Amino acid sequence: MTRIAFAIGDHAAGMMVGSLTALSVRWIVWPGMDMVIAMLLGMVAGMVVPMMLAVLLAPLLGMFQTMIPAMVIGMYGGMLFAMRDAMGAGSSSLGGATAVGALLGAVIVLAISAYDRILRGTVIEAGD
Repeated sequence: MTRIAFAIGDHAAGMMVGSLTALSVRWIVWPGMDMVIAMLLGMVAGMVVPMMLAVLLAPLLGMFQTMIPAMVIGMYGGMLFAMRDAMGAGSSSLGGATAVGALLGAVIVLAISAYDRILRGTVIEAGD
C-alpha cells in the first residue's frame, strides 16, 4: 500500500511541477519572442520552479524523494513550453497549458520510474 501512495505522490508532484512550469513560462514568454531567448528563459523558469517548491514544501513534507524527475520536467519542459509559446503554437488557454504541463510531468515521472526499475532489476523486499 505504501508503494502505491509513494507512486501517486511522485506523479502528483510531477504534475504539479509540470503545471507550474508551463504557467511560469506562459507568464514570461510571448508569441514572436526570439526563440533562443525564449528557450533560455524557459530553462531558467524550469529550474527555479522545482527548487522553489522544494524550499517551500521541505519543512512540511520533507524533500522530494528525488529531484531528478522534477528538474527534468522543469528544465526540458520549460524549454519546450517556451519554444511553443514563442512560436504562438502553445495551448490557447491557461487551462490547456496547465493540462499539457501536468501530462508532461506525469509522463516523465513514469519514464524515469520505468528506467529506474529496469536498471535495478528485481528487488526482493523483507517479508516477500
